Amino acid sequence: MGEAPPYGHDGPASSASSTARARLAADRADTLARAAALSRDFDGIVAANALVAVDDEHDPEGGTTAFERAHVAALMAQTREHLEELDRALERLERGQYGRCDGCGGTIPPERLEIRPAATTCVHCAEADPRRA
Repeated sequence: MGEAPPYGHDGPASSASSTARARLAADRADTLARAAALSRDFDGIVAANALVAVDDEHDPEGGTTAFERAHVAALMAQTREHLEELDRALERLERGQYGRCDGCGGTIPPERLEIRPAATTCVHCAEADPRRA
């Protein structure tokens, strides 16, 4: 229980911390780029619909347009949520708590953090409660 967090600021762990920080920063940059692209897509859909007097109820394309708009809006919400997860992961890294499972307090395997840098649970806890994955 007294062992140091695996992504602390001292000794060999600082290399892991730097790697984690770089991985989180890269994921954050990708997420920001995806958010900008989705925002442009959404604005394009809205602008295209503004040029045409569309009656969604009677226009055969109306349903498709509404679906596209809703789909892009949902993707934008997921992207914002992922950005918030990454920001919380960066905060955990600063506090020396990155890489610790919120469920059991154990170490999250580096392989899991490589795939999911913002992970807050180990594989065992994620399987036990999929909402926390």
